[in-house]
Amino acid sequence: MKLEFRPGAAADAQSTGPAWRDGQYNRSASLAGAAVAMALLSGCASAPLTRGGSLASYDNLTQSDGLLAKSLVRVNKDDVLAAKTVRIVPTTFSQAASPTLSQEQRHLVANAIDRSLCMGLSERLEVVGRDQPADLTAHALVTQAAPTDEVAAGASKVVGFLPTALGAGVPIPVPRLPVGLGSLTVEAEVRDPASRQQAAMVWARGANSFTNSPTVSSAADAYDLASSFSDDFSKLVVTGATPFGKAPELPSFDKIGASLGGKPKYAACEAFGRNPGLIGMAAGKLGLPPEWSDKAPAATGQ
Repeated sequence: MKLEFRPGAAADAQSTGPAWRDGQYNRSASLAGAAVAMALLSGCASAPLTRGGSLASYDNLTQSDGLLAKSLVRVNKDDVLAAKTVRIVPTTFSQAASPTLSQEQRHLVANAIDRSLCMGLSERLEVVGRDQPADLTAHALVTQAAPTDEVAAGASKVVGFLPTALGAGVPIPVPRLPVGLGSLTVEAEVRDPASRQQAAMVWARGANSFTNSPTVSSAADAYDLASSFSDDFSKLVVTGATPFGKAPELPSFDKIGASLGGKPKYAACEAFGRNPGLIGMAAGKLGLPPEWSDKAPAATGQ
């Protein structure tokens, strides 16, 4: 592409831009534009691609980012697509992942990853119990989970209720305050029976002011982002290709039902409990902690 510079271009742009009026610099408009830009940039928490050392190999991982998430991925497409069965080893936290979260909260987030992963992998693979032979074995490790600021989340929820309290005739979406947002980083892989890595992903995403509803819990954003990770990783395994840069596909009726708290497609997924479904959605709308609505099964070996 050829770029051409014209001496008068800068002056033309200045004289017609919103920060200029009648050839004069409009300081108020400039400051307003800068404030909007800063608000948008600060509306999403950053999340590092932290490695935890649990993968069989980190070689040949390539960058593959989505609109909100960033990741490194690797997949042996033919071998992954040839697999028919999978088992899931429960997700764990690295020691340094999030020292401020309680053991109960860590288990809640880890179980949310496993439950969503089980639903996602069920779209093509048969999920079997941990003691059953399988073509693939999946495991994830949380390497970073920045806590949610509960005070900021509570304030955001109050601000969100204001239009209703003031008698607004129609629902008015109010962005979450861009402070105290949490984040989540996870690495995961699937191995074959010979313990060879067939697919791997290092994934990171921060909560944002527009798609992550505030709930009053330090584990809220990590819990919310758990299903986002599982959706992306399960698509990597199910399709044998990066989940990013593609048009969204409709989930199966089995996945929709399980997401609403119904029976999962395979009995092995019952090990991770049922999704809170409509109860969890209602609790989230009210800003209630996920610990109140999601009763994860007792931890085994975490």
